[in-house]
Amino acid sequence: MESQRLSDLQKFYSIIARLEKGLGGARTLGSASGRLTWPKRGVYFFMEDGEVRSESGSGPRIVRVGTHALKTASGTRLWTRLSQHRGRLGSGGGNHRGSIFRLIVGTALMARHGHEYPTWGSGQSASADIRAGEVELEREVTRFIGAMPFVWIEVDDEPGADSMRGYIERNAIALLSNFGRTPVDAPSEGWLGHDCNRERIRKSGLWNSNHVDEVYDPAFLECLERHVLAMEAVA
Repeated sequence: MESQRLSDLQKFYSIIARLEKGLGGARTLGSASGRLTWPKRGVYFFMEDGEVRSESGSGPRIVRVGTHALKTASGTRLWTRLSQHRGRLGSGGGNHRGSIFRLIVGTALMARHGHEYPTWGSGQSASADIRAGEVELEREVTRFIGAMPFVWIEVDDEPGADSMRGYIERNAIALLSNFGRTPVDAPSEGWLGHDCNRERIRKSGLWNSNHVDEVYDPAFLECLERHVLAMEAVA
């Protein structure tokens, strides 16, 4: 299975390289805006400076996979979700209570730099005073996530349990994850995720907790490739 995983990782990254080329290069949230032409729905793949592949080839490794609007009747659009991760460019702030990605990056930054924000991650909402006390860490998170290159595919299916976006997301995470298995493309020694308080982040080498312990379906690669080819056809 591990030999197949290596082969499947190589195929996965060749598809991602083709996707990146078709998009005209990766973007960063620090420079992106809602004025760009975003698909209504899709799946996104983040990379990170200093995090590179080793066994599966050369180039940056994917460190987070995500999607949105998986619950039936959800109307969240791709850019809406990405902007929640990005935070506010003007003030540099953000809302980690609305983005698990921001929350876990913030916990890692606290641990690495010795910050103390006792209210971080507490509750689904917070008062203005509490948010004001967290703003410096929110700004640090915004700078960190805003510098991460990412690419995306359009998968405009309806929200629900059988969503193709959910299928691609969970299988990509399961393929990339090193949780409970021999590491392939292990994170660097300096990867910020090593300081995260969540074991699944540290052991998977990803900024993901869900699906890191699952078995992937190799057939998802064909699905991923079909959507990349479909984007090329209309470019």
